[in-house]
Formats: sequence, C-alpha cells, structure tokens
Amino acid sequence: MKTLIALTALAATAGCAVHNNYNQNAPTYAASSTVSAADRASITATLAGVYAVISGPAGQARDWDAMRAMFTDDARLYAVTPDGGLRGGTVEDYIANSGPFLTQYGFSESELTNRVEVYGDVAHAWSSYEGAYVRDGDEVEVRGINSFQLHRQADGSWKVHSIFWQQETPDLPLPADMEAM
Repeated sequence: MKTLIALTALAATAGCAVHNNYNQNAPTYAASSTVSAADRASITATLAGVYAVISGPAGQARDWDAMRAMFTDDARLYAVTPDGGLRGGTVEDYIANSGPFLTQYGFSESELTNRVEVYGDVAHAWSSYEGAYVRDGDEVEVRGINSFQLHRQADGSWKVHSIFWQQETPDLPLPADMEAM
C-alpha cells in the first residue's frame, strides 16, 4: 500500500461528473487486430522510453525533459489507489510529486508484456510491469498493469496521452497472459 501511495503521491485528484446515458444494447467493436510493424515499433519504443525515464538508482536524477517530450501537452497520469479511488494529474504533477521518491529510493520499472491495439490515430497499450525500489534497506517489489492511451502525431510518431494504472495485489494478480513470456 505504501508503495502505491509513494509512487502516485500526486497533488491533483480527479473529480468529474459522469453521465451514464450510453446505450447498453449497442454493438461492441474491437480495434484493429492488425497493427503495422512501423506503428508497433514506434509505440513499443515510446513505452520503453517511459519505463526508462522513471527508472534509475537512488541519487540519479531523471531526465524529465525526455519524459515531457514523450507526452502530449495535456497528458494525464492516474493510479487506482488501494481504496479504489483515483490519484493523479498532469505530467508536471507526476514530476513534482513522484520525482523526489524516484530519486531518493531509486526505482526501476520494466515491461513484462503488452497488448497493442490501433484505430486510426488512437492506440491503446495494455502493458504489464514489474518494478523495485529499496526503502530502509529492504527491496520492495511491485507489479501491475499500465493502460497507455497514445495519439499519433503529424510526423507519424506516437505520444502518450494518458496512463492509467493499478498495482497487483494478492487479491488482484496479473492475468496469466500478462505475465512475463
């Protein structure tokens, strides 16, 4: 619990009205099951870049300019908290609130596997992760799922528009197909 709180101690908390007036009988459609090799390579490189920029040993400054460059100007990052709420905000909120933790304790996060879907200029990557940091001499390991939403830019590259994630718990293990291959 303290891991998730420390990693997601972001200042802004979402609070918006939701209108539930959708058609529950409407058909559902899957995104394209065929993702071009160029799109997959660009999206995968973007995900790897996000994991790399937040990772590093204790005392190592992170390259926040590189992080900013991977996100759209209005990007958001939100975590599901242990009590089921949401905590998050802008990229700047993440840097201000999580940056000190990442630098103080060191943190390394890497992707286990992903599922990528593309529809036009919208992409979704369901990315399982594992990570670790050291606090009070003890290594703390974390795993979970990051849901990345990406937007294709005019030059064909992909930028992250949002990341929405939840940490694995004993009652919420990773799905078998999202474990390391």
